[in-house]
Amino acid sequence: MFTLEEKLGYAFKNKALLENALQHSSYANEHRGGGMRSNERLEFLGDAVLGVVTADYLFRKHPDLPEGDLTRLRAALVCEDSLHEVAQSLELGRHLKLGRGEEQGGGRRRPSILADATESVFAAVYLDGGMEAASELIHRVLLDKGREEAVEERRRDFKTELQELVQRKSGSTLGYRLVGSTGPDHAKVFEAAVLLNGEVFSTGTGHSKKEAEQAAAGAALEKLQQA
Repeated sequence: MFTLEEKLGYAFKNKALLENALQHSSYANEHRGGGMRSNERLEFLGDAVLGVVTADYLFRKHPDLPEGDLTRLRAALVCEDSLHEVAQSLELGRHLKLGRGEEQGGGRRRPSILADATESVFAAVYLDGGMEAASELIHRVLLDKGREEAVEERRRDFKTELQELVQRKSGSTLGYRLVGSTGPDHAKVFEAAVLLNGEVFSTGTGHSKKEAEQAAAGAALEKLQQA
């Protein structure tokens, strides 16, 4: 079993910084007498460090992109979904310190908590090893993993693309159906189906009905393009 430091590829000189990065406010509130501090201050700093590193990366990689496009790309790269994916790859959830209520409510898997903890870990590395160490980590777990391409893929409107493709096939009809949902209210996963001429053609999942329909439309496009 890999330790978190092995997953991060970084060994802390001051282990207390990493411990603080993993302490959710619910845990700190339950241990006020012990002088526990939540990771919220680290999250604030980590957000800034992540923004600088990502801006520098995009500025150098895309010398001809205007400011507006760079801003949109940066926002998409550092959004909750991207940071949640990083947290999952690092198995950050199992290392978090949560209060009893948050633990029982599924906080260890909650995307917002995991995304915030990811920023806190970035800040902890920055404070322990400087900007170079933080930048290396952010590049390794986020920027150098093809996530920019994944972001661009998510920005595509698969439903519109599918509609245009189906319209070119005379006599074909297109529709969507919600198949069902799973999970607790704070972390529901929806499943939607694409109906082509009244028959289920593909399915997809997402954290909202809209995301599920987009995923189903993307799967349908892939099938049609391979046919």
